[in-house]
This record gives sequence, structure tokens and C-alpha cells, in this order.
Amino acid sequence: MITSVRLECQAPREPLIGKARELLASSASARGAVAVEQGDGAEHAILLATDASVGREGFRIEAPDTRTTRIIGGDARGLLYGVGKFLRGCRFGERGFEPGAWQGTSVPQKPVRGMYLATHFHNYYHDAPIEEIVRYVEQLALWGCNALSVWFDMHHYTGIADPAAQAMIERLHAVLQAANSVGMGSGLTALANEAYRNSPEALRAVPSRWHYHVELCPNKPGATELLLRWRREVLEAFGDLGIEYAWIWPYDQGGCMCEACAPWGANGYLQIAKPFAEAVRQVHPRAKTVLSTWCFDYEVPGEYEGLWRAFAQRPEWADYLMVDAHGDFPQFVIEHGAPAGLPILNFTEISMHAMTPWGGFGANPMPRTIQRRWDMSQHLLAGGFPYSEGIYEDINKAILFQLYWDPRKPALETVREYAAYEFAPDMAAEIAGAVERMEASMRHGLAANLARQLWQEAPSLDAQALETPYVLPALSEPERYFGVLQAAEGEMTRVARDGWRWRVLWLRAALDAELHASGGRPTAKTEAYLSELTAIYHAEDAEPAVHPPTMAYLRRRYARSGSA
Repeated sequence: MITSVRLECQAPREPLIGKARELLASSASARGAVAVEQGDGAEHAILLATDASVGREGFRIEAPDTRTTRIIGGDARGLLYGVGKFLRGCRFGERGFEPGAWQGTSVPQKPVRGMYLATHFHNYYHDAPIEEIVRYVEQLALWGCNALSVWFDMHHYTGIADPAAQAMIERLHAVLQAANSVGMGSGLTALANEAYRNSPEALRAVPSRWHYHVELCPNKPGATELLLRWRREVLEAFGDLGIEYAWIWPYDQGGCMCEACAPWGANGYLQIAKPFAEAVRQVHPRAKTVLSTWCFDYEVPGEYEGLWRAFAQRPEWADYLMVDAHGDFPQFVIEHGAPAGLPILNFTEISMHAMTPWGGFGANPMPRTIQRRWDMSQHLLAGGFPYSEGIYEDINKAILFQLYWDPRKPALETVREYAAYEFAPDMAAEIAGAVERMEASMRHGLAANLARQLWQEAPSLDAQALETPYVLPALSEPERYFGVLQAAEGEMTRVARDGWRWRVLWLRAALDAELHASGGRPTAKTEAYLSELTAIYHAEDAEPAVHPPTMAYLRRRYARSGSA
């Protein structure tokens, strides 16, 4: 095992190069008690350099002899991604490490490899200490993530000067600043006709199914001007950051169902989207406009077809289309391709699949599901921004970052790479097999009446449902994959075993085994496991959608309803 290294930087002095060096040093030291030394006394030298001939955002790793590793980026971003690849190939022990055997050149195939972090419901990104979020963003970059988007959800506030709005802007600003520091382009997401909670009632939209009932109708006199004034205020609040993407979103909460706006996706939506995009370019000239088609044709038929007609010639104001759905990739787009050659980004659902509350029972790895959806759509894509509600889907993020990087890399190969780096290299194949079985056993939830009443804050909760609250209909021999994870712990370092990534995966398997044995009834163990997840997620104040369903939490909700 190597216990000391010398880091030599032969690349130009710039902040991202320095960040790459910093993350290499801190990651190696934290995982393997590796000392970073100066001079020739170190056991191994890692040389960092850049060479444009490698390719944009790509890297090359060389080992000219047993005491030297060279990581060469095609640019500063590529050097950072090369550092990530090098680290994932290393074997870390309690004291020291062995460099990985991988050598070669790798250049990403998809230019946009992003992530969207939702900050609502008091989920992890909403409530975790900002220092944790910053560290997590840095770790995502090491997997090749080059863009990060957030949403300032206006409907909570009375205006941009609302103290709560200012607090959220400050938090989102810190997250995007962290993204910029590791070479990620920042993205701002916005609903096309979203509004503050005290929006003028006379200007409000005819609601769709998911409305907050404060959205505005762009066809009412004065509404478009007000929407654009609000939008400029938000854009200017992030004026000091490197904003590379601005999203315009049609639904969930957005839209207007009035006759003048119908059909929203091909009419009213485009009426407000074009001046919205023009405002973006005035405030952030480098930003690309991403026009989303989320929930097209769900409530209003013909929206895809109408948009494709409207975009028979490529509009100057739109740079990307974002296309995806709650289930499989939309069939219309598979059959018709992109209108006017616009590049398409996906918005893969990695959080809410087959588990309610989302992440409430621990990790939700879904390599098979992601692979299937990827195979049907990847030929259309320039990349994407998966939708994240928390850290319990960290494996899913890694899979998608690697698919964006190399569309031919099987999802399960990334799971093995992840398991070798984060957990135990000698057990990586076995852990990946356990992950496969965990996905096949994932349809976790709460008793139907209980789940519905919790979400809707019904006047009373079902006391009988509280006796057997947990429903896991797809569980199949969870003891097998729990046994694999228990065996893997003996092969892991203390750092890996104590890390939240392992705990979230282990707790999922432990909960499956315990709830399978109890028939869905709570036990002292399930309460302890769910409580630990709550602490990891910082979900003490979370809403039902993202709060691990401890009995203590369910009973608090029950008492709040007045039924206790």
C-alpha cells in the first residue's frame, strides 16, 4: 500500500485546476490515510496536466512506471473528470492505497451531463447544512457532471423581497456557486406562468390539475408584463453566477386551460416562452434556453403534435428541448424525432419510482429501469438533467452520468465501479448483484388509506392502517441480498462502512428483511432503521412525500389530524 504521494501540477494556474488538485488530495487522504508530501520522498507521484489534443472535457491516464501516474485533461473540466476516474480505480485500505490499473483516453459523448436538485418539501437539498450540499456537488463533478440546475419556486412567497424568498435565494445561490467552483454550468428552472401566492386574482389562469391556483394567464391584459418583471428580478438575483441554462417549464403546476391559451403546450405556453427567453438573454447572454415538454399530452391531447408544427422551422429563441415523462420516454418523440433538429435533453425520473415516501425506505437503485429507458431514447439525446429529490438515489445519478459520458457503458458496469470505489472492491460484483435484486424487490409504500390521508391531510387517519402501515408487495427473499451486504461489511474500510452511501444501501436491505419477517408491521428495529434514515436525510421537518415513515412520525401526523 502506498502511504504518501506527491502531487505535481503542470497545468496552467486557474481555479478549476486548483480544485481538481484539492479534491484529489482530500479524497485520497480521507479514504486511505494517504499523506500528501512535497519533494522526492513520496512513494508515488501523480502529475496533473492539460493537453487540448485529448479532446474537450476528456482525459488521459498514463502510468509510465510503477511510481508515477499522469492525469491529463483535454481542458480543466477534463482534468477534474480524470481525477474522478483515477480515484474510482484505486484500492483504498485502512492505511494507504494502490493505484488503479486503468489507462487510456476517454472523451464524453453527450455534451450536457447535468442534474436537477429539487429544494422543496423540506427534503435533503432543502434542509441539509449547506456545507454538506457543497461537498455533495463536488462529488457529483467527479463522476462527470458538468451542469446543475435549481428552481426558485415562487408560489411560497409574496414577492422577491419576502424574507423567506431572500433566504431561499441565498441557499440556491450557494448551491450554484459550489457548482461553478467545480466547473459546472449553473441552470435556473422556472414555470412559464408561475406567480407569487398574492398574485392578482383578476389575472389568474384557468387551473390545470396540478395548479397552486396563483399562476397567471398570459392572455389577460397586464399578465405577461407582470410575469416578465418577476422573471427578470429572479434572473438578476443570480447575475453574478455563470448561468449556462435557463429552463422554461409548462407543468406540473404551470399552464392555463382558458380558450385563448388552449392548447397550452402549443399556444399559450409559447406566447410567454418567447419573451421569457429574450429576458434570459438580456440578463445572462451566455445562457441557453431549454424548453421543456414535461406532461405534454397528459391532460391536453395534441400538444406534442402542435409544438412540432409550430417548430417546423427552428426558433431562434430556443436552444434545447427537454423531453421525458413519468414513465417511459414519450412515444411521439421516439417516432418523430426532434423538430427542426433541436437537440433534446432528458429529465429522467430517478427519485419517485416504486417507493413512497420517496427514499423513505433507503436506497432505490434502478439500473435495469434506467438502462431500458436509455436504450429506447439515447440516440435522440444531447444529454440531460435527471430529477433528484435526495441522496438515496446516488447510484442512479452515477449510472446516468456514465451513460451520458459513454452511451454504450452498461448500467450494471457502473454499479460495479461504484461498489468497488465506495464500498469493497473484492465484493463489487456481489454488491452489484444485490443491487439488481433490490431493484426487482422495490415497490415500497404505505397502506393505501394511510398514504392518501397523509398526503391530503385528511381530518382523520386510519387507525387500523397504523397497525400494519408498510406495504412491500414486490419483496422476494430480501434475506439473500441483506446477507450479501452483511458479508461485504467485513471487506470494507471503516470509512466506507461508516459512510452515508453504505448506510443508505444497508438500511434499505435491513428494512426489507425485517419488514418481510414482520409482515409489514413495525418493530423496534424498523423504527431504529427509519430513524437513522431521517437523520441522514436531515428530514426531521420533512413533509410526507420525503419523510421516512417512522411510527413516531406517523403518530404525530395522526395526532395532528385530531383522531388520536
